[in-house]
Amino acid sequence: MLSEQSTPVVRATLPAVGAAIGEITRLFYAKLFDDRPELLRDLFNRGNQANGEQQKALAGSIAAFAGMLLEHPESRPDAMLARISHKHASLGITSDQYKLVHRHLFSAIGDVLGAAVTPEVAAAWEEVYWLMANALIAREAQLYQGARTAEGETWRQMEIVERREETPDAVSFVLRRTDGRPAGSFRPGQYVSVQVELPDGARQIRQYSLSRAPGGPQWRITVKRVRDGAGPEGEVSSWLHGHARAGDVLTVSAPFGDLVLPEGDGPLLLASAGIGTTPMLSMLDHLAAQGTARSVIVVHADRTPADHAHRGEQRRLVQALPDGRLHLWYEEPGESAPPARAGRADVSALDLPEGLTAYLCGPLPFMRAIRGDLLRRGLPAQAVHYEVFGPDLWLGGE
Repeated sequence: MLSEQSTPVVRATLPAVGAAIGEITRLFYAKLFDDRPELLRDLFNRGNQANGEQQKALAGSIAAFAGMLLEHPESRPDAMLARISHKHASLGITSDQYKLVHRHLFSAIGDVLGAAVTPEVAAAWEEVYWLMANALIAREAQLYQGARTAEGETWRQMEIVERREETPDAVSFVLRRTDGRPAGSFRPGQYVSVQVELPDGARQIRQYSLSRAPGGPQWRITVKRVRDGAGPEGEVSSWLHGHARAGDVLTVSAPFGDLVLPEGDGPLLLASAGIGTTPMLSMLDHLAAQGTARSVIVVHADRTPADHAHRGEQRRLVQALPDGRLHLWYEEPGESAPPARAGRADVSALDLPEGLTAYLCGPLPFMRAIRGDLLRRGLPAQAVHYEVFGPDLWLGGE
């Protein structure tokens, strides 16, 4: 909870800080990478730095956290903190790095806002920062403990035992540990980080959902090649598509992620678009393996049937559920498409049971549209959960 003396200061200065937060975060990253260039090379996503998405995500998280402290002082933004802490743990972030971030962030704030940053203002915003940082540090410590690994030491070597072309732009990899141990448990819907060494020597990291149910001795990830954009965007997916073959060894993290299948027998809606189908496949595979009697509505949207990764597998898994229903939309269905609607996904006319919990994964416009339809149908906001591939630019939207 923000202290009584800091609350009015943050409230009075939030508009000014919010207006300048984009410039502050750009300068912060410049200072950080000038001091520690290895962080850009080996930790941060160079594509998201190049297109500005990481700066927007950091700016959004700081502004959203400060706003929630003011508007809801009795509660914490648990959903936002959970997503950030899981992503940090998957990257091997350590508690001492928060001190480094603090130093360069507040240097950037001083440079941008100048004389407006009085000692009182600086103290109030430092309180905001450390409330958020300490909450994340505590959560990340719990995640490392749950993964049975020391802080930051989340990596293991895994061999590719099978490579399968799912679509022209999506390939799946089956992985096993090189030490002969089982791959390990995870919760349906979670992801792992994969670190690869690129031709320029950088060791870049990306996250990929586990696309099968837990419980087996091996894991599977499905990687979509990112073709759009320029510069370093898509460099890891392109490297995996172009170079990773059976017998190769990848550096892979423990599983993390907070978009996970809930226990219980309540009805579910699993809505995805594009490669967002991967965490839903893990959930479906788990539900089918359990022989669940839960009502499960599966919605998927894609450009064409040929672009729909794991299309046949998804259909088989839904058919294996006693109360499973599959609804497909394709922008270009084509003559050979299975029963599907043309255009963009629309859940406004679907028969939705009472007590539904919804899980969304796909591009932000897709998730915003589906979430909006569900809220208009009367589904409580807390019953709609989502996963963002990349920096979370939808903060505060739960």
